[in-house]
Amino acid sequence: MTDSSDARGVPARTASVPAAAPPRPAPARVILLTGPSGSGKTRLATRSGLPVLHLDDFYKEGDDPTLPLVGAEVDWDSPRSWDADAAVDAITRLCRRGTTTVPRYDIALSARTGEDHLDLAGSPLFLAEGVFAADIAARCAALGVLADAICLRGRPTTTFRRRLLRDIREARKPLPVLLTRGWRLLRAEPSLIARHRALGATPCDHEQAATRIARLRTTTTGPPDTAVAA
Repeated sequence: MTDSSDARGVPARTASVPAAAPPRPAPARVILLTGPSGSGKTRLATRSGLPVLHLDDFYKEGDDPTLPLVGAEVDWDSPRSWDADAAVDAITRLCRRGTTTVPRYDIALSARTGEDHLDLAGSPLFLAEGVFAADIAARCAALGVLADAICLRGRPTTTFRRRLLRDIREARKPLPVLLTRGWRLLRAEPSLIARHRALGATPCDHEQAATRIARLRTTTTGPPDTAVAA
């Protein structure tokens, strides 16, 4: 309570506004795993032993009028080709409720083909992997759900080879598109890593990233209080 005076000079009592209670820690937190296309994010995530949310499933569909273009082609390497809001919503639901429904996306068709149910089964940690994961690191931190943000880095020529072989094997796009895109990403890889670092992701090779994830698995038994320091 605080004192004030009315028009007659008589002290009056006014109620103090109580301080807002801090938000309750989320039951689970997310490790964001990013890096260039072909850097091995999916392989590392699969081997981590944690539940995995694949952020590529949040690409926009091919007929979306908001898709960015490079000449006459869609620029699928632009963050604007991806639905960041839907990805953050899914991460938040997983952290707060432990379960959510996520879209199933076919890259070759540039379309969503269904939905899948993802359940953390009580895990206090999960991985969300994708080329645009760093773009939502600040939002996840502000929501109190970020455990760590990691950017995989390696030899650009190795990444180029992995990416091309994978994309040909999965028939993701026509070969001329894959080659043109591959050369562009090869040249841009150093600046891409720098961009992810600026967005809050720590560059790591595969061994370093696996060590960070394993350390979090060992030390996290409930809602963690802070993210792992870079």
